Amino acid sequence: MAANIAVTTDQVGLVDPIKATVKTYKAASAVTIGQVVYLLTAGTVAPADGNGATALYTQVVGVALNAGGAGQSIDVCENGELYGFTVSGEDCGALLFLSDDVGRINDTTGTHTAYIGRVTCLTDASATKVMRVQVVFAQAFVA
Repeated sequence: MAANIAVTTDQVGLVDPIKATVKTYKAASAVTIGQVVYLLTAGTVAPADGNGATALYTQVVGVALNAGGAGQSIDVCENGELYGFTVSGEDCGALLFLSDDVGRINDTTGTHTAYIGRVTCLTDASATKVMRVQVVFAQAFVA
C-alpha cells in the first residue's frame, strides 16, 4: 500500500553526524524540516515533488535538516541515517522514493521515480528502524 512516510519534525536529526554527508544551501522558497529538496539552476534548493512539471530537469539533493524561508541557509543530508521518520512498519531494506506530494517521502515511486534512500535497522537491542538517505545523483534524473 502506497503511503507517505510520516515526519515528526522535532525529532528529525542525524543518527551519526560523523558518518553523514551534510551540505548547506540557500533556500529559494520556504523549506520545512524533513522535506526532500532539489537543486535549482541558481544553486538554491526548494521542496521537490515526483510529479512537478520540472521533475525531469531537477536534481534531488537530500532531506532538509532545518526549516527556513527564501534566502536562508538550509542544511541538507545528502547521505546518512535520520531519526524522525515513521518507518517502523516498513521492512528493513525497503526502498523510499520522492512522493508526488511536495517535499514528502513515499514507500512507492511517484509519477517520476526518484530514489531517496531506504529503511535500515540500528544495532540497538530493539533494532530500531530509521531512514537512510542515500541520494544517487546519476539516478535522480530518471523519468
